[in-house]
Amino acid sequence: MARISGDPPLGPLHTLVFLLLLSSLLAAPTVLAKSRIPISDNEIRQKKNECYADIESGLWGWQCKSSMVAKENCALKCLSPTCYEIVYESDPLEEGEKDFMRGQEYKYCMHKLSLGESLEGIRGSFA
Repeated sequence: MARISGDPPLGPLHTLVFLLLLSSLLAAPTVLAKSRIPISDNEIRQKKNECYADIESGLWGWQCKSSMVAKENCALKCLSPTCYEIVYESDPLEEGEKDFMRGQEYKYCMHKLSLGESLEGIRGSFA
C-alpha cells in the first residue's frame, strides 16, 4: 500500500492492535458456540430430520442410502461429527443393533457440546 505524503507511517503499535483485533474476531465463533441453555430433544430431533432429508437427497452419497443402519450412522455423523467420532466411529451401529447405552452417551455428548463443556469421559459414562 502506497503511503500518501503527510500520512504518518504505521508503527508496531498499530500492527499489534490490528493483530489483536483480528485474533479476537477469529476466536468469536468459539465463544458464541457456548450457551447457558443446553440443546433440547426437540432441537436434536429437528436437526436429525434435516440430516435425514440431506441423506435422502443424495447429499451424503449413495453409501448412506444403502441400508437403514448406514442411513442412521450417516445421520448421527451429520448431527454431530464430534459426538459421532467419540461414541460410534470406532464401532459403528450394525444391522439389527439397538445400543441404548451409546445412544445415551451420544445425547449426553451433544448436551455437553451445546454448553461448551469438556467432552472428556463421555465414552463409557453410562456403562
